[in-house]
Amino acid sequence: MVEVDRTVVTPNRIGAEMIGIPAESDVRLDLRLESVTEGVLVSGTVEGTLDGQCGRCLDPMSDSVSVYLTELFAYPDSETDKTSDEEEIERIVDEQIDLEQVIIDAIGTELPLTPVCSPDCPGLCQICGVKLADAGPDHGHDVIDPRWAKLAEFKE
Repeated sequence: MVEVDRTVVTPNRIGAEMIGIPAESDVRLDLRLESVTEGVLVSGTVEGTLDGQCGRCLDPMSDSVSVYLTELFAYPDSETDKTSDEEEIERIVDEQIDLEQVIIDAIGTELPLTPVCSPDCPGLCQICGVKLADAGPDHGHDVIDPRWAKLAEFKE
């Protein structure tokens, strides 16, 4: 068993366009690598700092992410290697394991679909686009359904 506690720099952005770990950012790995019958079992946590924008008000935001991962890397010619597809189980290639895609997948599944700067963020006005948190309590618009607009002429 080998324990790895290391900080690495991401070469590319991890995540979605709206939120993710930026390229050239630090990612902390706290992993345990264990030799098992069929390969190497990697388990532990991956932590990083997210940046992006709020899905409601579009303000910049940052957050942290910590994910737990467990992944088996199969030895060449092991029973697992012979009986599983390459998409199912990672492989040991030239006596090395590549954690990049495993980390990308683990972080990607933990990211929110719609990140918000705060749970009570009101977002933007649907009519004029002003940020509702900055707008006054009297902010509003008189919207007349175009199908009824001609009736307003009779009122005058």
